[in-house]
Amino acid sequence: MSLYFLFFPCCFFLLLFFQRTFPNCIIHHLTTQSFVFKIAELDLQKLTLHFFFCHSFLFLFRSTENHKPFTMGKEKTHINIVVIGHVDSGKSTSTGHLIYKCGGIDKRTIEKFEKEAQEMGKGSFKYAWVLDKLKAERERGITIDIALWKFETSKFYVTIIDAPGHRDFIKNMITGTSQADCAVLIVAAGTGEFEAGISKDGQTREHALLAYTLGVKQLIVGINKMDSIKFAEERYNEIVTEVSNYIKKIGYDPKTVAFVPISGWHGDNMLEASENMPWFKGWTIERKEGNASGKTLIEALDAISPPKRPTDKPLRLPLQDVYETKTFTAQVIVLNHPGQISNGYAPVLDCHTAHIACKFQDIKEKCDRRSGKKLEDAPKFVKSGDAAIVELLPTKPMCVEAFSDYPPLGRFAVRDMRQTVAVGVIKAVDKSAKDAKADGKDKKAAAPAKAAKK
Repeated sequence: MSLYFLFFPCCFFLLLFFQRTFPNCIIHHLTTQSFVFKIAELDLQKLTLHFFFCHSFLFLFRSTENHKPFTMGKEKTHINIVVIGHVDSGKSTSTGHLIYKCGGIDKRTIEKFEKEAQEMGKGSFKYAWVLDKLKAERERGITIDIALWKFETSKFYVTIIDAPGHRDFIKNMITGTSQADCAVLIVAAGTGEFEAGISKDGQTREHALLAYTLGVKQLIVGINKMDSIKFAEERYNEIVTEVSNYIKKIGYDPKTVAFVPISGWHGDNMLEASENMPWFKGWTIERKEGNASGKTLIEALDAISPPKRPTDKPLRLPLQDVYETKTFTAQVIVLNHPGQISNGYAPVLDCHTAHIACKFQDIKEKCDRRSGKKLEDAPKFVKSGDAAIVELLPTKPMCVEAFSDYPPLGRFAVRDMRQTVAVGVIKAVDKSAKDAKADGKDKKAAAPAKAAKK
């Protein structure tokens, strides 16, 4: 198109040049008698403008025939991601390095953190300090409270939540996980480190279980510290097999989970495929919406399926301080309890942001954990492996809803002895206490009004 735009003006002005420069040449005699070149007698400036506008208009007209009209790009979707895993698995370092690589924090700030960390003898914590801001966190080298940070990928606006891995701060991890659309489970590949996390008392198991219980149905597994095992393929395959077997037991389908070998400190497989792991051919996930594949952690994040937000339903917000509620009925599955659970048992119940002791007021029935079929009425106790319909009484004000109406406010974990002993969903909420008072006042107020009408 650009050649077409220039060809005719160039030919014309070339002939015009010869005609005026060499008036006695053959070109002059051949062209002066021609009608076309009679325009040589016109003003050169007018001719230039004439050809410029004519050919520009033609160029633009033809361009619009072959190109679609310009449209504004669609705004990116927002997603929430929580980073979970065993203590010292490298969650904060991996998250901080990812934020840095995605442009969420500048190089000068990282250099400042590096200098301050070296002064405290913790030079390897420069990326972790992006999120660990409390003095106690930096001194102890562990995450205590959840930390949030925003950055952008090619597909999403991301709010990433760094959750603590230490057992003592599990309630903070639960608060962060309850807000997430996808969880990134960081697993340390180091010899002994992985085994400690995946053991019965390790937080790798419990964090994965809590994530699924709290409704986080999408999972990415980052196998971290690959540099500490010299990027060994055999160790990677061993960890993938072990983690796959466990997450399958709690409800995740390993085929829908991306396993990415990374080094949170060095940045391997974060944004670019690592040259240290040529054996890694990439991850592949299968799901109803369509399969996805890639090699890096950022590609795994971009492969997340954004959840459908229930924007057509009334707004519900989890609160830390709520008005009093009476009882609620829930289906509870006992996972791991050393003894028998009977009426009067009062463990801590974790639901959204609430961590409140709830009394097992009445074990109504024992049921089949798969089909839900009733097995026994009013059992004296339940034990590990049993499922039951239980009436629960919160010891403090608590805001809950039936799982069928509002899933985020209707699922919970039961914790006792510093471990998750049961999980459950709320079937019905008894709001009669507050409603009864309100109804009573309304009826009393309505009675004089009816009498006045009569």
